[in-house]
Amino acid sequence: MIAAVALFACAMLFCLISGLNLAFAILLGLVLFGLLGHKQGFTLRQMGAMAWEKGKKVLIVLRIFIFIGAITALWRSCGTIALFTYYGIRVITPSLFVLVAFLLTSLISFALGTSFGVIGTVGIILMTLARSGGVSEAVTAGAILSGAYFGDRCSPASSSASLVAAVTGTKLYDNLRAMLKTGVLPLAVTLAAYAVLSARHPIVTVDEAMLDALQSSFRISLWALVPAVLMLVLPLFKVPIRLSMGLSVLSAFFITLFVQHMQLFETLKAAVVGYYPSDGQLSAIISGGGILSMWKSAVIVFATGLLSGVLDGTGVLTPLQHQLEKLAGKSGLCGAMVTVSLGCGMTLCNQSIVVMMAQQMLGGVYKTEGRSREEEAVDIENSGIVLSAAIPWNIACSIPLAMLGVNAGAIPYAILLYMIPLCYGLTKKRFYRPGKAVEKERVA
Repeated sequence: MIAAVALFACAMLFCLISGLNLAFAILLGLVLFGLLGHKQGFTLRQMGAMAWEKGKKVLIVLRIFIFIGAITALWRSCGTIALFTYYGIRVITPSLFVLVAFLLTSLISFALGTSFGVIGTVGIILMTLARSGGVSEAVTAGAILSGAYFGDRCSPASSSASLVAAVTGTKLYDNLRAMLKTGVLPLAVTLAAYAVLSARHPIVTVDEAMLDALQSSFRISLWALVPAVLMLVLPLFKVPIRLSMGLSVLSAFFITLFVQHMQLFETLKAAVVGYYPSDGQLSAIISGGGILSMWKSAVIVFATGLLSGVLDGTGVLTPLQHQLEKLAGKSGLCGAMVTVSLGCGMTLCNQSIVVMMAQQMLGGVYKTEGRSREEEAVDIENSGIVLSAAIPWNIACSIPLAMLGVNAGAIPYAILLYMIPLCYGLTKKRFYRPGKAVEKERVA
């Protein structure tokens, strides 16, 4: 047991250092814990059934990945990202730059549901403006990081939110409503903090060349708002998420063709492999997206699902689960979830794996105490999703920092990341009282 865990941890560390896909380490873990299960008397067929039982639950997330990949490319090609960025920068006043940076990235991340996609586009633009305008890079990067994970946590298009719903067996829309409610207080605190930081770190000048490049490369038209409106408004009327995303993709596709006048083949190619503008200045900041860009995440999520099934079925984690039950009894479920999220985030260094492992290790405790799966899902969202992005060596943090060209000094200014678990921990009893927990309808 200890040897398998040690080898698995070493494989994860090697993949992180070498840049290899973490799926290789997860597949090695599947072999190691499979051998451990075989030693305990389980047959390969039994363990295959265990793996598939969990793996099939994340297939819905893999289908959503296809839509997300297409959205991240076509929103670039149809001018949606350019529109948000152009007018967002236009309304910036010197004493509100940091606040606007947070609000703009929050809006786009809520629309797109991808933290990396937002950071790799509007985030880089805002950092360029900050550097040229004399604003603290650490403060700006912290605000961008906070805004990017605002949507990553609670957007209907977020793969993280879909994964949490899948592994907990809950309804995505129910989770999103609960996350918005529990996010009001930390958002208010964050807005106040960034208002103060904006006043203390005003921008001196705005790089007009960036705006000119956006205007010359795209037709800045209100038509580009349509994909975002469909993505944001339709879920409010309980339109299924995949239909909302599909309509957003379709509208962005036609706007690319008929408003931006991109050729049919090039538009189809962009949806699959990503959008790459010809303008050299914009190429470095707006390029990317596409269905194929999601394959690494898809492999990691599916492989983690298989591994989770083996760990659950063979009882490998049972001793640790008993210890966590004791911890939950002392510090409460929220405290235990934060502890597990931090531990997994620091050692496994991947947000998706944190979600799977947190549910794996604490799901039984929620069931034993008669808590709803929605509460379990919101606890994961308000801990594992945001805390992963506050750990410097976790992929959820290290890659965004590298994209923005800053170091870990930006993390203290990513205020929303730690305000969410802090405020939620202090106010959770207002949302989920221990004496009135009711098991909600569960989704297969």
